[in-house]
Amino acid sequence: FERFWRSLIFFSLWLYSTDSFLVISPSEPIVAMLGMDTVLPCHVSPAMSAENMELRWFRSEFSEAVYVYQDGMEQVGEQLVDFKGRAELVKDYITEGRVSVRIYSLRISDSGIYKCFFKKGSEFQEATLELKVIGLGSGPHVFMVGPEGTGIRLTCTGKRWFPQPEVQWKDAMGEKIPSLSEVETQDDDGLFQIEASLIVRDSSKREVSCSMKNPFFGQEQVETISIPESFFPRTSPWMTAFAVTFIILGIFLGAVVFLAWKERQEKKRAQEAQTEKEKESKDKGKTVNQTWWDLKEQFEAVAVTLDPDTAHHNLILSENRKQVSLMGNAPQNCDASVRQGQGESETIFSVLGQNCFTTGRHYWEIEVNIGTEVGLEPRWAVGVCSDTAERDGWFVESPEKNFWVIAYNKEVLISRPESLSLRQHPQRIGVFLDLEDKDVSFYNMVDGSHIYSFTGITYGTLRPYLSLQGAGTYVTICSASDDTENYPESSPKTHLKSRDMGVPGGSVGKHLTSAQVMISQFGS
Repeated sequence: FERFWRSLIFFSLWLYSTDSFLVISPSEPIVAMLGMDTVLPCHVSPAMSAENMELRWFRSEFSEAVYVYQDGMEQVGEQLVDFKGRAELVKDYITEGRVSVRIYSLRISDSGIYKCFFKKGSEFQEATLELKVIGLGSGPHVFMVGPEGTGIRLTCTGKRWFPQPEVQWKDAMGEKIPSLSEVETQDDDGLFQIEASLIVRDSSKREVSCSMKNPFFGQEQVETISIPESFFPRTSPWMTAFAVTFIILGIFLGAVVFLAWKERQEKKRAQEAQTEKEKESKDKGKTVNQTWWDLKEQFEAVAVTLDPDTAHHNLILSENRKQVSLMGNAPQNCDASVRQGQGESETIFSVLGQNCFTTGRHYWEIEVNIGTEVGLEPRWAVGVCSDTAERDGWFVESPEKNFWVIAYNKEVLISRPESLSLRQHPQRIGVFLDLEDKDVSFYNMVDGSHIYSFTGITYGTLRPYLSLQGAGTYVTICSASDDTENYPESSPKTHLKSRDMGVPGGSVGKHLTSAQVMISQFGS
């Protein structure tokens, strides 16, 4: 120990009697957000002024300069092109030997190892530090794709993450559920896009969440989806027996086809294989369509008619009370001064259906036509509300106010308090009200895709609800006699079928009868 202390004292005396120094950098990686700014700090020990030193921050090679300070000024000749205009020296404490390089607008390519180099006279030292740039992207977004086999397929997507996020499915009790599949891709900026799939087969796991977590930063984002129990396919013993028999027959048929295939010429074999493939594809499509048809049969199709006593005086109802539009001279107030930054107009033009619901399962369909006239941006909302909900003047269409609706406003589909991510805005919407399970779901009836679901509806009597704004925009309640059997089989998806209502194009006046009902009983 005596020899150790003597060596330490000798080294200290030598250090302070010369120009020798050490360069010190952070021991832990520096973690910063994509697009933000960060600093790479270094300092000398013992403390001394670095004003007359040569300072250099570089990547793996000395010539790959991020920033160079020499002769009391910045030297840009050796600086990498990627850092020109993005790096500067922070020298508030340069007289104490504490300096940093600030990098602006971080990129994924900025991640990695850096070195800071200090030179005084003939003495020089350097230190190493690490920068980790992370990106917290959008998502997760969870979509209900539709039925698959005996379950429901869900998809969870996220974009612009770095590094690749950790994806985890969980049920309502917090139990982890493994993904069926995960697909990851990287864009030109090096950011990850991910899509994870899951099939929920147990109707007791109606509430499922998908989370995405950044492994460096530890921050997690979660989205939850609730699946109505009635959406799960229901099987019976005879269906199971039929399925087993069908499989056995399929195996037998496959063996016969295989033996015949070995005896016939190549052209004959190719033709038979193509025929079999087309047959299987057709049978599969019929099975999926029948599953959704059975689902729709679980709800009662109701013939909704509009109640003129509840309509705003600026609305026009058709003679059969199946269609509503806005009067041509109605106040154009969607662009008026907003209230408390919410972007709402001073008056909402709404009307209720005459139907009242307290029990059972009901559904109806609504077709929306957006006006193309220049001026007021179109807005509409559809769903249900309490028969005692306050609708006087300006009000908020939210569950807290006993409104369960989806609304289209300024090219965005919303369901308070969130915006919905959809590939396209639906023109024909199915409203599925399940008072047994206390939820209401909305579906795009063109491609059968799920739009949104409200759960936990506990209010008493509910009525159909419509509101709209914008010249040329009108909403039509589809007839209960409309039959999905006539829907085209070439729909983009096989969740639910839809068909054209047969309404000719043109202005709103072409769709209203000559005996239009001018409603004025309900004031703003």
